[in-house]
Amino acid sequence: MVSTMGPLTTFGSLARSFSAATASLPGPVSVIDLAAFDENARTLVARAAGKPIRLATKSVRVRGLIERAMTNPGFQGLMAYSLAEALWLVSHGFTDVLVAYPTVDRRSLSVLAGDEHARAQITIMIDSQDHLALIRQAVQGTPGAGPIRVALDIDSSLRILERTGFPIHVGVRRSPLHSAAEAAQFVAQCALYPEASVVGLMFYNAQIAGLGDSNIALQLMKKLSSAELAQRRGEVIAAVSAQVAQPLEIINGGGTGSLHLLAETDTVTEVAAGSGLLHPTLFDTYRGLGQRPAAFYGLDIVRNPSARHATAYSGGYVASGPVGPSRVPSPIDRALKLIGSEGMGEVQSPFQISRGRETPQVGDRVWFRHAKAGEQMERFNTTHCILNSQVVQSLPTYRGEGQNFG
Repeated sequence: MVSTMGPLTTFGSLARSFSAATASLPGPVSVIDLAAFDENARTLVARAAGKPIRLATKSVRVRGLIERAMTNPGFQGLMAYSLAEALWLVSHGFTDVLVAYPTVDRRSLSVLAGDEHARAQITIMIDSQDHLALIRQAVQGTPGAGPIRVALDIDSSLRILERTGFPIHVGVRRSPLHSAAEAAQFVAQCALYPEASVVGLMFYNAQIAGLGDSNIALQLMKKLSSAELAQRRGEVIAAVSAQVAQPLEIINGGGTGSLHLLAETDTVTEVAAGSGLLHPTLFDTYRGLGQRPAAFYGLDIVRNPSARHATAYSGGYVASGPVGPSRVPSPIDRALKLIGSEGMGEVQSPFQISRGRETPQVGDRVWFRHAKAGEQMERFNTTHCILNSQVVQSLPTYRGEGQNFG
């Protein structure tokens, strides 16, 4: 991976600072470098160049940090990953929440349908008539219910040679709505469901926003995909706008890895970002993001199997996605080498120490970065915010507040 952090000595000084600041706290321990977090928020705003940023909550999962990020001018609205989460956030005072994934949670749909304030603040994602049927069922079955705001998820993957016997699909498998014609046909179906009010569109370009660009092949793919999507996005917007009564309020696109590509695009009203606040290791392979790692966790060494081995308690916080080395947590001290036959373990993680480097001893604390933003917080009840080498605030994670949204 290409490190965005700078010289190894920077990581070493961070590790010493974190260990000193958390010396009285038991491990495993989660920390946030507040200076890096705040700097990353400002960098995201600068990269968006005036385009409002909708904060992706799944990449943070700490209500206090979400609140902190939202104080930055340039952040506007939240992108939740669960309707239950959106309802919980609105109950705590957040507004303008877009749920980025479809829901079949009938209970939460009924709560939304019957809550006038929540209906005004929450927009849910749909892409099929099955979703419309669930909305109708919730609205018709709930006393005092009203129409639910919906946005259409438009598949933004790159499809090459799809009319041949050798089609190539680049990106994630999301919505069945890909073309302007498919979107227009679905909007016509939506018109038959007054329980749903179409207010927006989402174009998440995972193959651009979610992949690094450290080699020429990825760079070329991103250029090709950006050009194709720009044209198709305009066609979809025109086709949908022609069939809805009111101008679309939300046309969302992009992610941390593609903010700069959409900053000057007139066809989107906003961009989304969240991972850039914490900068996990999967973002080390992006060029020019200008962000620093802000989330770390510390493990305590509990034994030394040999003079060149150290074993930490716990630590196997492997990220979601395709199984492979990129999903494994990374020690910030490069002298710590994972043992291939064991890896990061459920209750212990052994390491081999590079020759010529000092072996951590029992009681020492070693530090790691998670591969994905947000997922680290599912392992901790509290994350500790460090500024000027001191813990200045300890914040409950979603888990610490008794919340688990999947």
